[in-house]
Amino acid sequence: MSGAQGLVRIPELRRRIIFTLMMLAVYRVGVHVSTPGVDTAALSQFFENSKGTIFSWFNLFSGGALERFSVFALGVMPYISSSIIFQLLTVVWPYLHELQKEGEQGRKKITQYTRYGTVLLCIIQGYGIAVGLEQMANPSVVIQPGWGFRLLTTITLTAGTVFLMWLGEQITERGIGNGMSLIIFAGIAAGIPGGFSQTVSLVRTGEISFISLLMVGAVIVATFALIIFVERGQRRIPVQYAKRIVGRKVYGGQNTHLPLKINSAGVIPPIFASSLIMFPATIASFVSNQWTQKLQDLLQLGGMAYNVVYVTLIVFFAYFYTAVTFKSEDVAENLKKHGGFIPGIRPGQKTAEFLDHVLSRVTLGGAVYISLICVLPTILAEKAKVPFFFGGTSVLILVGVALDTVAQIESHLLTRNYEGFVKSARIRGRRV
Repeated sequence: MSGAQGLVRIPELRRRIIFTLMMLAVYRVGVHVSTPGVDTAALSQFFENSKGTIFSWFNLFSGGALERFSVFALGVMPYISSSIIFQLLTVVWPYLHELQKEGEQGRKKITQYTRYGTVLLCIIQGYGIAVGLEQMANPSVVIQPGWGFRLLTTITLTAGTVFLMWLGEQITERGIGNGMSLIIFAGIAAGIPGGFSQTVSLVRTGEISFISLLMVGAVIVATFALIIFVERGQRRIPVQYAKRIVGRKVYGGQNTHLPLKINSAGVIPPIFASSLIMFPATIASFVSNQWTQKLQDLLQLGGMAYNVVYVTLIVFFAYFYTAVTFKSEDVAENLKKHGGFIPGIRPGQKTAEFLDHVLSRVTLGGAVYISLICVLPTILAEKAKVPFFFGGTSVLILVGVALDTVAQIESHLLTRNYEGFVKSARIRGRRV
């Protein structure tokens, strides 16, 4: 049976896919619901004049919600920022570190704290945006400035992000894929038709030559191919299990491997890095003084300082998130309990040290790969004067989330003995 038939004939999988699509449709409808008290025409003119800045980047991740100043203008970035903060705190705060060790109940408690942090960040960012909009005299965006507008905007934007947070959690539990990643995916994908039509218009007017367009198109295709190639890559560590005799039967003795992905962190590092780098730059854009102006100039999208900070954050979060999700001590202990060992490596602490050594080298390659994907196409695209939509970060998120979602669908198909999307052979990780 083909994968397409399996999608239709498995009731649970069909319900999950339909539920996911319905929730994403609700999100896209909410993007078009504007916040009261704002002149959307004047705001659109402001964004038209702010192309290539941090605002256009923030607008991309919100799926165009910021440009319309809808109830979802903040998007899921406050939730991601809050998640970053509490994941960092689990390393330095003993209370959260102990909660993390308590299993499911501890993770639920940390998730609850993350939600509270999201609300606090929404209030701060919502109020800052409201004050910043009031200071925009040319063009005038706010119809009736004052405390009424500030409170209404703060409450509306906070409620919108909280609703998106709930929506993402529902998709994760009852749908297919990671809810937060799919919301970001839907926002970026919604800009594909507009970016394509804008590029065609630039070609027709002669602002972009046909040769430049072909060159950038080749870069985009090569980027897609590189992402798929590396995301499937694995470093396979051989593992052997000792033979055990129970009664008259012999158990174990088989050879297997422990797969370590080149990019274990997935799309989390660029999302986390973007979230952190956007927050100070956005605040600096609304406060007019000498220091904030210098900060805004330094963090200008596509600038040297921006790229350096961006790459540094990507490398940091690639290592950090990999360390959080892959516990080498726990893996080594589980191997030891079940009679498994890596040939030539002592079980226990030596195995954990060996895994840390290999994982650090593999993660470095993954971090360099993510940095190149996120920065290099953007630099080439700006040199050719192509709209920023074709940035490497957008492509990485689109392809990465799509591959993860397809993998989850494939796992549902495999549990019911379907062939999945590939008839002739299973998709296997590349050996490096």
